[in-house]
Amino acid sequence: MSRLPATPLVRLLAGLLVLAAALLGSSVPRAFAAESVASYAVEGSIAPDGIVTVQATITFDGTAPASLVQRFATTREVLGDREYVFRVSDVKATIGGQPIDATVTDDGRFTTVTMPTQGATAPVVLSYAVHGAATAEPTGETTVAWRLLQGLSLPVKQFTATLQVPSMIQLVQCEAGPPASPGVCGFWGGGTHDYPDPTFNDGPRGAGEIVEVIVRFPSGAVAVNEQIRELWTLGRAFSTQPLPLGLALGLLALGGGLFWALHRRIGRDAMGAGDPTLVADFHPVGAGEAEFRVRDGVRPGQVGTLVDERVDPVDVTATLLDLAVRGHLRIEELPKSSKYAEGEWTFTRRSGADELRPYERTLLDAVAPEGGGAVAVSELPEAIGTVIGTVQDQLYDDVVELGWFAQRPDQTRNVWFRAGFGLFAVGVLATILLAAFTSFGLVGLALVAVSLLVIFLGQEMPARTAKGASLMNGLGLLRAQLLGHPTDQMPKGRELHELSEVLPYAVVLGGSERWLHALVAADDDEHADSKDLDWYHAPDDWHLSDLPASLARLVTTIQGKLFAR
Repeated sequence: MSRLPATPLVRLLAGLLVLAAALLGSSVPRAFAAESVASYAVEGSIAPDGIVTVQATITFDGTAPASLVQRFATTREVLGDREYVFRVSDVKATIGGQPIDATVTDDGRFTTVTMPTQGATAPVVLSYAVHGAATAEPTGETTVAWRLLQGLSLPVKQFTATLQVPSMIQLVQCEAGPPASPGVCGFWGGGTHDYPDPTFNDGPRGAGEIVEVIVRFPSGAVAVNEQIRELWTLGRAFSTQPLPLGLALGLLALGGGLFWALHRRIGRDAMGAGDPTLVADFHPVGAGEAEFRVRDGVRPGQVGTLVDERVDPVDVTATLLDLAVRGHLRIEELPKSSKYAEGEWTFTRRSGADELRPYERTLLDAVAPEGGGAVAVSELPEAIGTVIGTVQDQLYDDVVELGWFAQRPDQTRNVWFRAGFGLFAVGVLATILLAAFTSFGLVGLALVAVSLLVIFLGQEMPARTAKGASLMNGLGLLRAQLLGHPTDQMPKGRELHELSEVLPYAVVLGGSERWLHALVAADDDEHADSKDLDWYHAPDDWHLSDLPASLARLVTTIQGKLFAR
């Protein structure tokens, strides 16, 4: 098979054919998807029941895009703690009179309509109904407000709308622009006898911008169908409106009053029968002389527990001093290894003559075991740490056994603490639930306040019996004597012993400094006094004038180590 030679003429003809084909091809029209909506025309109506029906004809500026989306906001905030709720229903979409498969989704904040419009040239007609747009005015009128254009995925060149109304209107307005800060529309009118139906005109509008129409009707012309949802806010949860505030104050007053009544009934000391019971006094034994006498063997630790209803470090410290003064214990101050070294003392067991209370024996066995060696103050945490709870329990039991309290003070405090803590837990839970679901959060806070009252003031609920109250009154007299009785009237030759007996009681009731200085004043020589006190020994160069400083350091050290762990 032969081929024609490629002559210049043939090549010219072939080029002309290609050029003609290109020119013919360029003359065929090509379709482009629209980038805007040419017009958004609404025909709507407001029914007497407040329902707004809308039919929007959406004409594209060219061929329709693949899809068109319109999103309707179904909530609008009113006053910060409330919002209007709208419902969009009966959504339908057609193109050229034929239904299209529009997708409607609702997330609680927006109703979104997605319409497949690929390749359409005819307008899209979107219709729907709105419930909740008719709201009540304080003066009785009804206002219907709805954003006829909102959330559209394309910009709109021209917007027009006409609303059919069931009666004459009192007001018509139109707002347009960004959803957060709209301005006024281009034109609106109507509401007259000649033109009763309001009309609106605006544009152009960007994608997502709004056109909102507002129409007000006289009272009774259009039914109110607003739906208002309460929002959670801190101010609403803890509302100070009369009802929640009144209930909270009432609960606070009731709880406080009930606790006050209980305190008066079971938390007050019983009235003592007869005169105050004297614990100790300064008994005259000669002209200008008096000795300190303790009645009924009342000990300093018992006195301190009766006074503040607690077993605390000062009570245990006074007990140790009392055991030493009574001959069961010797306290010895050791020489310092250097001028700035920390002071050190030891406790050594002695054979006292009088009987010991259970708490005294437990404490004495811990700090100076019988038959054992001396125990240093620095070793107190290890020596007493395992028994201090027992000492406290025994001392509490002791004051109950003596008839000063009907129940152990610590148990009374624990009962009220547990009751208050339980009430606190209930109050916190009630506050959370009330604040989360109601506006009565203040009622829960009032309950929490009452529980804190029970927790803290419940610690004052231990009450002394009549016997304990009489003894307490007697301690007031003893305290007055410790603070005011002359310190230089002790029997001659027995000053150191008599003054030493006063010290433990002065430690718990007050005035210990003046009695320590009385011991110093009783020193009648200039020699070293390291062994002048049988219950307190010190280095060889120690004098009684050093006793106030030595005991002050000792008491501070003991109290710091007693409850160390």
